Amino acid sequence: MSETLVPVANAAPKVGFVSLGCPKALTDSELILTQLSAEGYQTSKTFAGADLVIVNTCGFIDDAVRESLDTIGEALAENGKVIVTGCLGAREGEGGGNLVRQMHPSVLAVTGPHATHEVMTAVHLHLPKPHDPFVDLVPPQGIKLTPRHYAYLKISEGCNHRCTFCIIPSMRGDLVSRPIGDVLTEARKLFEAGVKELLVVSQDTSAYGVDVKYRTGFWDGKPVKTRMFDLVRSLGELAKGYGAWVRLHYVYPYPHVDEIIPLMVDGLCLPYLDVPLQHSHPDVLRRMKRPASGEKNLERIARWRELCPEIVVRSTFIAGFPGETEAEFDHLLEFLREARIDRAGCFAYSPVAGATANALPDAVPHALREERRARFMAVAEAVSADKLQQRVGATMQVLVDSAPGMGKKGGVGRSYADAPEIDGLVRLLPPEKISKTLKVGEFTKARVVAAQGHDLLAVPI
Repeated sequence: MSETLVPVANAAPKVGFVSLGCPKALTDSELILTQLSAEGYQTSKTFAGADLVIVNTCGFIDDAVRESLDTIGEALAENGKVIVTGCLGAREGEGGGNLVRQMHPSVLAVTGPHATHEVMTAVHLHLPKPHDPFVDLVPPQGIKLTPRHYAYLKISEGCNHRCTFCIIPSMRGDLVSRPIGDVLTEARKLFEAGVKELLVVSQDTSAYGVDVKYRTGFWDGKPVKTRMFDLVRSLGELAKGYGAWVRLHYVYPYPHVDEIIPLMVDGLCLPYLDVPLQHSHPDVLRRMKRPASGEKNLERIARWRELCPEIVVRSTFIAGFPGETEAEFDHLLEFLREARIDRAGCFAYSPVAGATANALPDAVPHALREERRARFMAVAEAVSADKLQQRVGATMQVLVDSAPGMGKKGGVGRSYADAPEIDGLVRLLPPEKISKTLKVGEFTKARVVAAQGHDLLAVPI
């Protein structure tokens, strides 16, 4: 009797994937991963065993550039076939050539950010797609790199500002707003898939719709304007039906942001604003070419708190910008104390190749930049600790991020005041009631019993 050989289907080609950088880059990665899955490719987070590797890079500050170049080098060493995309892919090197090509000439292809089509073209060239994409199924919300219960929603690409320390416009271009119907459709798919927290991101969320002159779009057969207020209101109304949160990031403090505060009061979005202020002193802001002055920012934050006392403001700042005097830095510290920024981060100024700030006079010595950053963070942490202490005794709604053993021994979550990965946590103690359980991706009420550093300690109730 002869042996019958059963043909074995070829395994789907495997693509290793590494995503570096900010949430905007993460959403680019999700688009690429979704397309790869739609076309039948396997994806993995490792280089070993992959047919090729895609590295989505960050190129904003020197540390990010080094991390990206190192990762590309590791992928080349371990795998050998590497496609590079993201912000670093748009950076020029010495003599005007491509920086990535200069440092790693053996990469298969290099694209800039927001380049799903170009990346897929390179993948098809070096690793032909396995079968017809229309035969394959992918989740309707696409492939996500975040936990199931929260997701980033990118509403636009690029930026119209020309801040002297920033090279993002040269990499990502001017502002291009997504059609509002597309944004709301994606949001609904995410909520239907179980997302309980939607984090709205862009380079400049407040400028949404400026490029299309706030034209009227359509969603679910109804007209809706392409502008920040209408988008946030529509997202909030949509989220309400799913018991979900909407959180706003990268909000420049333009006057029309005041219109969003009543939506927070009405529960349509979280009373939380991520506002990249960068500095407070008018002269420093002018050298930075920022679109708002420090005095107006102080007044605006006070007005927001008057309208919505529970609002939490997070921001980032730069210490040691070229020409910054001791008096200007003291002005920043005083602003921080007076504005009582709930969550503040600070970078010591770092020259970025291609940024116009590099040519400004009176560079601050590196050691002084770092010393000022440390002084800033000491003040920021004191303000934050004081505000957290005021929450002791309060009952808060907490979104559970981790709950081993159904939370019988406690877990970890976040309140409305805590964005994932950048703010503090709510460390949950074992529940008082034996019957009480915790589940990742669901909300629980918790009573705050203590503040610890940047975090709160709370008992589920």
